[in-house]
Amino acid sequence: MTNIQRSDVIISGGGLVGQTLALALAHHGLSSVIVDPAHPLATIAPGFDGRASAIASATWQMFEVLGIAERLTGHGCPIRAIKVSDGGPQQQGRGGALDFETAPDTPPLGTMVENRQLRLVLRDALAAAPLARLMMPAHVTHRDIRPHGVTLTLADGTRLAAPLLIVAEGRRSPTREAAGFSIAQWSYHHHALIGAVAHSRPHGHVAHEIFFPAGPFALLPLVDDEQGRHRSAFVWTVSEQDGPGFAKLGNRGFAAELEKRAGGLLGTMALVAPRMTYPLGFHHSATIVSDRLVLVGDAAHGIHPIAGQGLNLGLRDVAALTEVLVEGTRLGLDLGDAALLARYQRWRGLDSLMVSLATDGLTRLFGIPGRTASAVRRAGLGAVQRLPMLKRFFMDEARGEAGDLPRLLAGAEI
Repeated sequence: MTNIQRSDVIISGGGLVGQTLALALAHHGLSSVIVDPAHPLATIAPGFDGRASAIASATWQMFEVLGIAERLTGHGCPIRAIKVSDGGPQQQGRGGALDFETAPDTPPLGTMVENRQLRLVLRDALAAAPLARLMMPAHVTHRDIRPHGVTLTLADGTRLAAPLLIVAEGRRSPTREAAGFSIAQWSYHHHALIGAVAHSRPHGHVAHEIFFPAGPFALLPLVDDEQGRHRSAFVWTVSEQDGPGFAKLGNRGFAAELEKRAGGLLGTMALVAPRMTYPLGFHHSATIVSDRLVLVGDAAHGIHPIAGQGLNLGLRDVAALTEVLVEGTRLGLDLGDAALLARYQRWRGLDSLMVSLATDGLTRLFGIPGRTASAVRRAGLGAVQRLPMLKRFFMDEARGEAGDLPRLLAGAEI
């Protein structure tokens, strides 16, 4: 019989959340094995993931503790301001705009990093972490979850055992489905078109969020490329019936449509990354723990990209779960102990639900058509713009600094 390979935890899913979790645990002396069916070279290929992520400043502090931030030197673009408008830039000055700005000597609101670069950095960091093992591609053929531990059997006969299985498999998690978690979910009947453009005008480290009746349109600053071209990522939300048509446009026609939506903010544009499109939906698990099993990231909650908080929400899970498991280890507890997992449920269950519902509410509010709805939204944006305390609240949310923060998100060791 094949020998069983043991570790402190098994992480099912080798995406950004799963790999960051393995690195955080290794940094604090806990061993993990990541299993994922994807080939590692495929996940870092230029066309695999054309997205870029806004890493909140609190999350960036965790990256600094784990050594990820240092590896990202030169690849992250600080977001120094966020400008929000209802109906496009031409509406600014009519009370329908809101801007958040940071002083030069304060941390940015976030840092834009291309997902491919994050994957490259995490790959190298994990290779230098002896306590973290990445098994890709690896196909799980059997999961055996018993009162005293978890055993996974892989297609090649390898058997992995640990006290706890952490599920970071993304939105369509097979392990979550097999375990019978109750999920609330619905479609927004919209598609997100994503990619990156070079543009003639510098972005000035400003992110733009423009709300149109058909859906939000965001331009997010990236670092200049090797040729010195100014670049930004875009997230363009369109109705599901229009998505296929826009996706079929040639590069020039698509860039022209982007320029039109941007209202000339960044000048002329040209596509510099593969375009991607995917349907938008909401899902949230009623609970995020079960017997010796924990959900993190998109396996637990999936939200609209309207506020750019999807990855940050998953990385908040990482910080909280790492703290729970590290402190449990120091107390000599079984890492699959129900009381220990209940602490993670209490800590992350409510916060992730509130963020998810707030994002869903924003999506529905800004999706209401008509002049009356637009007038209400513009009045609301103007009120936030005029009230410093309310504005500060939203800035703290954007930075990821609100609520009961795990120590890693405060930039501290556990």
